[in-house]
Amino acid sequence: MEPTTHDRDRAARLDRFATATAALEAALHGVTDDELDRRPPSGEWTAREIVHHLADSESMAYIRLRRLIAEDDPQIAGYDEPEWARRLHYDRPVAASIAVVRAVRTASLELLRSLTPDEWARTGSHSESGAYSVDRWLAIYADHSHEHADQIARARRGED
Repeated sequence: MEPTTHDRDRAARLDRFATATAALEAALHGVTDDELDRRPPSGEWTAREIVHHLADSESMAYIRLRRLIAEDDPQIAGYDEPEWARRLHYDRPVAASIAVVRAVRTASLELLRSLTPDEWARTGSHSESGAYSVDRWLAIYADHSHEHADQIARARRGED
């Protein structure tokens, strides 16, 4: 049977999800502390803050995915990202946060690749965006780290 457009889209998102850690590590290759802490002219997050955000976001994503699969109609809560950045000391070293991103993304990719069609169809509700499915989760997180890797590269150069 020929793959559907939906199947091809999902496969492309899985491929993109799989390359996100490499994109992050490439964006950070050879980074100095000065580059990690260079704030863009807009006042947006530094590269260091982005790395910690990614670790927190990936950890949250890890739990969200598992709740969607393991629970019936879970309620997925949003969180205040700027407040987390303020309260969780985003000025600390980044090595552990990079390791968190790598580990949780690898574990989630393994899980995603093992899902049955019924598991892909599972849904819940997100407190900020409403209906939330496994496919919607993948659509968000397939690009999230790539977008932030690009942001890190710009922040290292002092650009927005």
